[in-house]
Amino acid sequence: MTAIERSRTVAVVGAGTMGQGIAQVALLAGHRVLIHDVDEERARAGRDAVRDRLVRLIDKGRLDREEADDAIGRIDAAGDLAELAGAALVVEAVVEDPGVKRRLFAALEEVVAPDALLATNTSSLSVTEIAAGLAHPGRFLGLHFFNPAPLLPLVEVVSGYATDPEAAERAYETMIGWGKAPVRCADTPGFIVNRIARPFYAEAFAVYEEQGADPATIDAVLRESGGFRMGPFELTDLIGQDVNEAVTRSVWESFFRSPKFLPSLAQRRLVQSGRLGRKSGQGWYAYGPDAKAPVPHTAGPEEPPAAVTVVGDLGPAAGLVELIGEAGIEVTEVASGGPYIQLPGEGQLVLADGKTAIEFADVVYFDLALDYRGATRIALSACEDTSEQTLAEAVGLFQRLGKKVSVIGDVPGMIVARTVAMLIDLTADAVARGTATAEDIDTAMRLGVNYPLGPGEWHDRLGRDWAYDLLHHLDERVPGGRYAPSLALYRLGYQADADADAEADAEAGSGADAEGAAE
Repeated sequence: MTAIERSRTVAVVGAGTMGQGIAQVALLAGHRVLIHDVDEERARAGRDAVRDRLVRLIDKGRLDREEADDAIGRIDAAGDLAELAGAALVVEAVVEDPGVKRRLFAALEEVVAPDALLATNTSSLSVTEIAAGLAHPGRFLGLHFFNPAPLLPLVEVVSGYATDPEAAERAYETMIGWGKAPVRCADTPGFIVNRIARPFYAEAFAVYEEQGADPATIDAVLRESGGFRMGPFELTDLIGQDVNEAVTRSVWESFFRSPKFLPSLAQRRLVQSGRLGRKSGQGWYAYGPDAKAPVPHTAGPEEPPAAVTVVGDLGPAAGLVELIGEAGIEVTEVASGGPYIQLPGEGQLVLADGKTAIEFADVVYFDLALDYRGATRIALSACEDTSEQTLAEAVGLFQRLGKKVSVIGDVPGMIVARTVAMLIDLTADAVARGTATAEDIDTAMRLGVNYPLGPGEWHDRLGRDWAYDLLHHLDERVPGGRYAPSLALYRLGYQADADADAEADAEAGSGADAEGAAE
C-alpha cells in the first residue's frame, strides 16, 4: 500500500497547538492543507500561526525562502466542514471528549470521499469506541502525534477493532513520507508510550512512599545511573501532576484496576492539594525566584578497600571488574559461587536482585546502571544490620571509581533495577498480546519519552532471566500482585534456559566428536 500522494489535500480539524503542528508537518511534506475549527476565526488564527512559524524557520536558517513561500501558499482555513470534501486524509485534534469526536467523524463521513482516511490524534481515548458509530469504520484509525509535532518524530499508528489493515498501512507509509518515525499499535489503553511508561513514574513514587529515598535522590539516580533524560519527579512537575495522574488513573481503570498500573497515593495528595508542578509553582519541588534547587543525598568521602574478591559472574555488572582494576584496587576473581564482590571486612556487595539486605549477614546492595563506566552516580542500599565497615568500604569503592554515591533505604529492587524490570515485563506482555512488536515498542520509548534504551534492548543486554528473577523475588516480598512476572516474561526466560541447555549439549557433543576423531 502506497502513501497518500503529495498532490492530495490533507485536512486538520482543531486549530489549537497540536492541530497547528500537524498542519505544519503535512504542509512541509508537500500537501495542500486545510485547517478547520468550529470557530472560524480560530481556524484563521491557526492558519496564520502556521505561516508565522514558517517565516521564523526562514530566519533560523532551517527553511529557504522559496520553499516557505510555496508552503505558505498551500495552507488555508476552512470555515465549513463541507470545504474538506476533497481531503484524502482528515486528522482530528479537538478536545478529548469521545462524544465530541464521534459527532465530528459522523459529520465528516457525509462530506469526504469513500477512499479518504479519517484519523484521530487522541492520546487516551479508545479508537474503537470513537469509530463505533461510523458507517465505514474500516478507514478510521488513530494517528497519535507527540507534542510539538513538528519536532518530535514519533507517531503511533493505532488500529481500532474495525480498522482495515490496508488503511493502517496507507497511513503508516504516509507518515514515513512526512519524515516521521511511525510505529504500529493495536487499540489498547495508553497505546504504546502511555502504557509502557507507567512504571517509570510508579516505581519512583513507590520507593518514595516506602521511605527509600527522597525525590531529588531518586531523580538523580535515574538520570546519572539509569541514563534517563529526566527523573520522574521533575518530569511530572513539568507535565503537570494532574495530567500525569489522570493518564495513570485512566490506564489503571481501563485495565480493570490491574495492580501493575496502580496509581500513587502520594501523587494523588499532590493533586488534591493543588500542587500541580511548575504551572502552580509547587509540585514535588518548589518553583519561583526564591526556590532552591533540589539536592540529592550524596555520601561523604570514605576510604576505598585496597583489594576485593569478585566471586562468580556479576552479569550486568561484569564491567565493574575492569573498572576496579583500573582504579588501582587489587582484584582477585573466583569463578564459582556468588555472584558478589567480597569486601575486606567480610561484607558483600551484591547487584540489586529484588531481595533486601536485612535477609543476609552484612550485605550492601548496589543498583543497576545503564553503563557502569559512564555512570556518575550509584545508589547503595543497606540495613541496620549492615556493619559500618562494610558500608564504608562499599561507598569508598564506588567513590574511587569516580562515582557519587547515594545510600538509600533497604527497598527490594532499589531504583533503576526495579524500574527497568517492570518496563521489560510490561513490554513482554504487550508483545505477547499483539499490541505492538518489541522493535516498535523500543522505537516508541526512545523517541517518544527519550529513554536511553528501549525495554527490549534492556532485556537483551541484561539477559533473558534477569527481569523475571528480580520480579519473582519482588513478588515474594511485596503483596498484591504488582510484581508478579507476566506469563510472557516467564516464557522468554524459559526459552532462554532451553536455548542455553541446547547450546551446552551441542558443545558437549562437538567435544566428544573431537575426542573420538583424535582417537
